[in-house]
Amino acid sequence: MSEEENKKSIIDKFIFGALLGGAIGAVIGLTMAPKSGKETRKDIKKKAEELYKKYIKNDVKTQSARDKDKSDEK
Repeated sequence: MSEEENKKSIIDKFIFGALLGGAIGAVIGLTMAPKSGKETRKDIKKKAEELYKKYIKNDVKTQSARDKDKSDEK
């Protein structure tokens, strides 16, 4: 692994950790809020769907595009 790839890997891990920490913090914050359990679960589900659409789904599309570009180069 080159030095550049190593730096990118470290940055990717940091970003993932920050996002994961934010998500965990959001869930804890929601569960500590003075709402009914049903409302809280609804909020958690909504937030999880938003995060999925914003980060996971987008990352899969980006990786697919990279893979396609690599296969086109061969």
